[in-house]
Amino acid sequence: MTKHIQNHPFYARAQEWTRLISITGSAQIGIQAMSLVCGIFVIRYLSTEEYALYTLANTMLGTIIILANAGIPTGVMAEGGRVWMDKAKLGVVFASGFELRRKFGIVSLIICVPILIYLLRHNNASWLTTILIIVGIIPAFFAQISNSILEIAPKLTQDITRLQKNELGINIGRLLLLIPSMFIFPFAYIAIYSATIPQVVGNRNLKKITNKYVDWEQSSSLKVKKSILQKVKRILPEAIFYCLSGQITVWLLSIFGSTNSIAQIGALGRLAMVIGIISVLFGTLITPRFARLKDDFNLLLRRYWQALILVLFALCFVVLVVYLFPSQILWILGSDYANLEREVVLAIIGSCLSIFSGIISSLYSSRGWIINPIFYITISIVSTVIGIVVTDISTLYGVLILNIIVAGVQVLTHFIYGLYRLKAFNSI
Repeated sequence: MTKHIQNHPFYARAQEWTRLISITGSAQIGIQAMSLVCGIFVIRYLSTEEYALYTLANTMLGTIIILANAGIPTGVMAEGGRVWMDKAKLGVVFASGFELRRKFGIVSLIICVPILIYLLRHNNASWLTTILIIVGIIPAFFAQISNSILEIAPKLTQDITRLQKNELGINIGRLLLLIPSMFIFPFAYIAIYSATIPQVVGNRNLKKITNKYVDWEQSSSLKVKKSILQKVKRILPEAIFYCLSGQITVWLLSIFGSTNSIAQIGALGRLAMVIGIISVLFGTLITPRFARLKDDFNLLLRRYWQALILVLFALCFVVLVVYLFPSQILWILGSDYANLEREVVLAIIGSCLSIFSGIISSLYSSRGWIINPIFYITISIVSTVIGIVVTDISTLYGVLILNIIVAGVQVLTHFIYGLYRLKAFNSI
């Protein structure tokens, strides 16, 4: 009986998934744990004013990265999914992606750095502090947009172990730099440098990992670039819109709220980052496999539903835990944030909805299906305007409710579009 079970194809598949999830999951738990420790350490040792500047800088860094990527990694993933077993062809795809990424990266910096300077100065940062923060985030920016493409190769080939080791190394390096530096120099720019240096080192290591799968001697291809740009053209408007709306809570509070509110939203965001393990696991294990699936409607539909139901259960469990134990969770942040029991639940709900929206989008985008940006942006703008009208955007509570409204609409939009494309695929 035991031998019969072991010979069953499902048994082998279950063993493989158990191995992958255990490797990826344990590594991600370690990564998220170290990231949480670093985040909490920064929250506790930086003053409210310094942490507000730190929050603004990191929020803008994320925004610049989104604008610079602009769908390029999605295009590389889609193109690479077709040729991932051919080192030379994958090299052409990567060369094309990097050529586009360099151009988009420079333009993104030119646009966003002046805005960050204004926001930092608006929130009482000195010119010296502002310059030091800018100098710190630029190398981190280039390292992270490079990583977003480099990591595609080990993901497609499911070389998870080496990828996770590199990520662990980055977080260990950050932890080792951050703890002693915060004791001596509790400033926002020092915390940023502590994260930037390991990122740059990790980027170089990731390039070495991809050498096994990518022929870097290949030149870019006009055909591949056109194919990637077709996806960029559809994703870029959404990316630009996301730069404005994706972190709307921080942007609104930085203009209409107080420095204290910015620090609070940043602190709650650090807690919400813990659930990012779900998104990382999905992006590492599920999305590349979905991209590689054969053009079989029944198979695609079945995997689509299985993936989303699994993620939904995981996110609902997270919300339930936070709802039941808000005080215990807020204890991690320190006494300055102990009165945010209602807000922490709202922050986690909004983050879970945003993660779910991103997961749905990444799933269908991996097949090269891109939602019409005009349609998506129109719906998002309408939901954002309605949310702004019905909430008080000068308060932390108000912007968290706004975030839930916008994220909820985005989940519904991406979900319906994914089903629509699957149905359209079946009719071809």
